[in-house]
Parts: sequence; structure tokens; C-alpha cells
Amino acid sequence: MYDHDEERIFAMVLRVDWPEARVPVAELRAQVRAIGAARGLKVRTWAPAEHKRKARLALCATVRPEPVAAVLDAVKSGVLAADPVVVIGNRPHCEGLAKAHGIDWHLIGDAQGRPDNDKLAELFDRYEVDYIILARYMRLIPAALCWQFAGGRIINLHHGLLPAFPGRTPYHDAYARRMLSYGATVHYIIPELDAGDQIIHQDTFVVAPGTALEAIIKRGEGEHEPKCLVEGLRRVVAGEVVLRFHKVKPRRPG
Repeated sequence: MYDHDEERIFAMVLRVDWPEARVPVAELRAQVRAIGAARGLKVRTWAPAEHKRKARLALCATVRPEPVAAVLDAVKSGVLAADPVVVIGNRPHCEGLAKAHGIDWHLIGDAQGRPDNDKLAELFDRYEVDYIILARYMRLIPAALCWQFAGGRIINLHHGLLPAFPGRTPYHDAYARRMLSYGATVHYIIPELDAGDQIIHQDTFVVAPGTALEAIIKRGEGEHEPKCLVEGLRRVVAGEVVLRFHKVKPRRPG
């Protein structure tokens, strides 16, 4: 449960083992949706293994095209068993990339890049998305939106090592600390920014003493971050990890 006085949010996530052999998840969804409509509540029912199809991905981006391109290439090569169905941006920079791969594109930001979060949620529902991938999407996801797609459906690529270097400038922060190891982190999103128990995958690269910050950022953004995102996402869609009670756990066998 989550109660935030400032935003007036109340949310609850209920995780159940459902006897789908007797009652389909679709029937549960219909009944729960009817309860929500009667009570004026937003209710979603999601089961990662409900459909006999590949996981459907929404790729969200701002400026950097490399993470989105890496995911699309990994799908094409068979590294990722997933189906990217839409690319969404709060800036127009990745439109050409999406169209080159034959994937639907939507711009949900204004001239200053401020996103329409209601439109974002509507698109996730319209495309029946399983996982939302924040591929260097440089806007905070509001708590209300996080809870609409809670339970391990929002996955973020952070361009720094967590928990040591959170926030918007992890390269600069690590450089100011004279670090020689830099990295990226793939983690599930919960309402608390860059929290520490949701890490799916994390990797580092080492630089020589005296390496310029510009060279470090170029290597990180161009090579390291995209590879890190692909591996983290592979673990999720392959069913190796799940989010349980805000903590990453290996999926139970069976």
C-alpha cells in the first residue's frame, strides 16, 4: 500500500497464485474491472505468463538512441525473446529509429519535453504492453503512474552504479570522486527514485587514470549502457528474476 498526502494517492498491489486451469485470467480481469468501475477505481490485472506469446515491450526514450537500438537489434538477433510493439518519446529524437524498424512511434512530450503521463498510460494499455522499458527516458515516472503498472512491469536503465551514484549526473559525480570504474544499472521502478533492492543487472567498465570525462561518457553511452540494458531485459523476459515485495528474487521453479 502507498499513501502519499501530497499527491493524494492510495494504491494496493495484490499478488496471487491463480488457478488458471480452472478459471482463465481473462475472467478474473473482467470481474475485477467491473468492481473497479462500480467503485470509481483504476484496476489492472496482469499475469506475465497469461498469453502464449512473447512479452510485449514499450520502449521509452528521450534523446539517446543507442539503448533503444540495442534492444531492437537484440530482438532481431534472437538474444531477446520479446516483441517491441511501440517506441514512445518525450522528445522526437528516436522517431526515425522506430520507423526504420517498422515500429509504431508516439511523441508524448511538448516543446519543452514535458510528458503527457495520462497519454503514456493510455498507450501502455492500448498496446497491451507487458513491460515498460525506460531506455534513457530522462523524465521521472510519477508515483501514480508507477502504481498503475506495479508488480515489476517498469524497467529502467540508469547510467550509473546504484546505490553509489543516483540522480541525473552519475558520470560527473563519479568523475568528481576520481573513480576509475564506471557502470550502468538496470532495475525495476518503484515510487522511490533509484531505490536499492530492485537491481536486475549491473556491470562496470574500467578506465585508465587521466581519461577525460568526455571519453568516459562517450564509451558509457555508446557501448556500455546498451549492453547492460539488453542483459538486464533478457533476465526479465527469460523469467530468471521477478519483483516480489519490492525486492528482486530468482523465479521459483515450477
